[in-house]
Amino acid sequence: MPSEGSDPHGEGPWLPASAGSEPEPTPAEVTPLPLIRTAEALRAIREELGDCTRCKLHTQGRKQIVFGVGNPSADIMFVGEAPGADEDVQGIPFVGRAGQLLTKMIEAMGLRRDEVYIANVLKCRPPGNRDPQPDEVESCEPFLFQQIASVQPQVIIALGAFAARALLKTQDPISRMRGRIYEYRGAKLIPTFHPSFLLRSPGYKREAWDDLKKALGVLGRQPPSAPASSSPE
Repeated sequence: MPSEGSDPHGEGPWLPASAGSEPEPTPAEVTPLPLIRTAEALRAIREELGDCTRCKLHTQGRKQIVFGVGNPSADIMFVGEAPGADEDVQGIPFVGRAGQLLTKMIEAMGLRRDEVYIANVLKCRPPGNRDPQPDEVESCEPFLFQQIASVQPQVIIALGAFAARALLKTQDPISRMRGRIYEYRGAKLIPTFHPSFLLRSPGYKREAWDDLKKALGVLGRQPPSAPASSSPE
């Protein structure tokens, strides 16, 4: 099985040389007013969501709401399907094994996790990590739409078939959706494979890396040079 830190010409450079290194401290700066307003808007959405009982998931074992994390004014927003077991415990999206791979993917793009915004279509874990059901999506997606409207990302990366289908309102397979750039709510939407799928099928990391490079291209950025050799932590 190829390693998660393999060469960019192989399955994807998920472990750049700078991964794990702490950025140099910088002098404190005044937070721009738009950032404050966006953060306040996200807090208001979270307060409106409350300890949600709008669908049946609150009766099916979920521990807490998993809202979203990251830069309130991020250029890139990642949208996944729903929280898993680790996320349900910690209240933070993408913190399990798939989340660790997502963090490496973000770092390979030359970004830090706190520079992007990460959320899910559903804010509660479905029992047994089953697929979200239509009534659950209908109850929850307005809050995702509010998050998108508040963050106003330039690029939305839909992680996996379910997230892409929920956003684009299609039943197309992810293999048909990825590789394309869609106009979506004032942003460019780029579907790609879910990190959990890449853990099971690492041979698809090359295609996922192509999708991430498309996202950088929309922003007029290039990925950092990959190290000559790297290995996963």
